[in-house]
Amino acid sequence: MVSQLEAPTRGGSSTLSYSIEGLVQVFTCPHRSFFTSVMAQALRIAGQGTPVLVVQFLKGGIGQGYQHPVQLAQHLDWLRCNLSRCIDTPEMAEAELTALDDLWQHTQTVVAAGQYALVVLDELSLAINFGLISEADVLDFIRQRPRQVDLILTGPEMPQAILDVADQITELRRTHRP
Repeated sequence: MVSQLEAPTRGGSSTLSYSIEGLVQVFTCPHRSFFTSVMAQALRIAGQGTPVLVVQFLKGGIGQGYQHPVQLAQHLDWLRCNLSRCIDTPEMAEAELTALDDLWQHTQTVVAAGQYALVVLDELSLAINFGLISEADVLDFIRQRPRQVDLILTGPEMPQAILDVADQITELRRTHRP
């Protein structure tokens, strides 16, 4: 069932007199197989003309960085950290730490500016658990984002404080049936 709050008028302004509050969604699981679901949601929303940003903090290997976003669709920008490798340990070289911090700072700036309606922060929990991004900074980011921005946070072992502020938590589990 679809509900419509205000009927659009042809040729009229499409701005609404009200604001819809964005959601904070968390996708978590002990294994790393949920990104396909998150990416499908991001592509579907971008396909409807909504600006989407996907940020992968611990993926590297392609020399991308925030200065060179990949545009997967007309309204979907994809950023990876400017790293020569994918990060799977908290031990990082100084240049890698700087690249990760630059990506985090850039992400906060573009979200605060309202450039995107949906922002996916992939493997954020790993970056927090490795001590690369502080949990307090993430909580401040969530609270200070423009109220209409939707966030999707992913990763295993998401900190409880973030789960506590989430509007929706999706935990994927594998089941084995004979």
